[in-house]
Amino acid sequence: GLVLGVYSNEKDDGAAQFTSAGDAFDRLVSGKLRALLSLCGPPLKKGKTRIFHGLHQDFPSVVVVGLGKKNAGINEQENWNEGKENIRTAVAVGCRQIQDLEIPCVEVDPCGDAQAAAEGAVLGLHEYNELKQKRKPVVTPQLHGSAGSEAWQKGVIYAEGQNLARYLMEAPANYITPIKFAEHIEQKLRSFSNVKVHIRPESWITTQEMGAFLSVAKGSAEPPIFLEIHYLGGPNTDDSPLVFVGKGVTFDSGGISLKPSSGMDAMRADMGGAATVCSAIVTAAALNLPLNIIGLAPLCENMPSGKANKPGDVVRAKNGKTIQVDNTDAEGRLLLADALCYAHNFNARAIVNAATLTGAMDVALGSAATGVFTNSSWLWTHLYEASILTGDRVWRMPLFEHYTKQVTDCPLADVSNIGKYSRAGGACTAAAFLKEFVTASHWAHLDIAGVMSNKDEVPYLRKGMAGRPTRTLVEFAARLSQDSHN
Repeated sequence: GLVLGVYSNEKDDGAAQFTSAGDAFDRLVSGKLRALLSLCGPPLKKGKTRIFHGLHQDFPSVVVVGLGKKNAGINEQENWNEGKENIRTAVAVGCRQIQDLEIPCVEVDPCGDAQAAAEGAVLGLHEYNELKQKRKPVVTPQLHGSAGSEAWQKGVIYAEGQNLARYLMEAPANYITPIKFAEHIEQKLRSFSNVKVHIRPESWITTQEMGAFLSVAKGSAEPPIFLEIHYLGGPNTDDSPLVFVGKGVTFDSGGISLKPSSGMDAMRADMGGAATVCSAIVTAAALNLPLNIIGLAPLCENMPSGKANKPGDVVRAKNGKTIQVDNTDAEGRLLLADALCYAHNFNARAIVNAATLTGAMDVALGSAATGVFTNSSWLWTHLYEASILTGDRVWRMPLFEHYTKQVTDCPLADVSNIGKYSRAGGACTAAAFLKEFVTASHWAHLDIAGVMSNKDEVPYLRKGMAGRPTRTLVEFAARLSQDSHN
């Protein structure tokens, strides 16, 4: 199969405006493609397709897909590069049509941006069907022509990184337990000589005095794991690393503060923070990015049992602060508190944590963007600029003292794990809680609860767990590595 792009026509003459690959193919078939398109009715709108059969012996089926305006660039209102998003969407739609025709291989028009085209193809075709007997046929996308092969390969690596996060998040919690998660990431990194993976057991976590993390883990029969990854890609292994921290709750029942049963199955993806940061490091290693990255993922389940945290219990974090657990379903911040304390051991250039932390974040931004709380405008600028390129957007949220008071005004301990006004500003009070465990001057907390899954909002992702914002984390790391060179 072959997927070709066509731009919206800005003139009224009705002639299709092909990409250079589309023009070349049309010449190859003596202008038949252009002629057929003009016979098919009005010009193709963005993301809409036409399928033609029997035009050329090498390509029995050709899908032509609308790319929107030719010179679409950065859209200031939308905070993304519209041209790149149009290509991702168009290519994904075209590749899925080839898949529906059960054609095993598809060549893809680079559409003027081979990286975006590769991302659209690889993200658009991904589906979690490991456990089904009946599966869609596997389709292998490849670049049509030779222009942009390096950018294409980069796009494939970016998209495969996000697909790894999608795979981990979508898999059932009885398949991705804390130890299975850690082993899966270790296996992905085994071939890289500049990566060390440490799978720390419960005994190590205890010696580190991570009392907040352990208090969540003790409610489950699954033992906790602290996954630590060292990627030494920098010119000097002693250079300050970027530290990624990810919340790794492989299943979240809410504990004693039990969640409602409706939709609880989606809580298999409550380790989305760990999935995205670990997948970003796998991707950085595949791209051979010239910087050092450390990944930290506290992994456990949050379950109700006779050993579980009870509302009103007080636990002690690694830095000595006591925490009143007023709601056992606000458990992710307990894991992160200890992991953030530990992150300060590495003289980090920046600490970035990601977590499906609060339903309040989903209420605030929905699935449009990841909420970012940060004490560093330098860090924010890098994340924001990265997200414009990837189309996987971020939005800055407040870290006001106003919210800090709501978690530190606590009857029994130094801090409470929920704000004293309960639901008001829940994403902001969660961030204020985390800030109590951070002394680094460049720290960002990404609340990814709203972007955890996709219904139909991102057209180049199928329905299911989204693996967002893996590509933005990778692009951010890539920008940081360029920063250190300049």
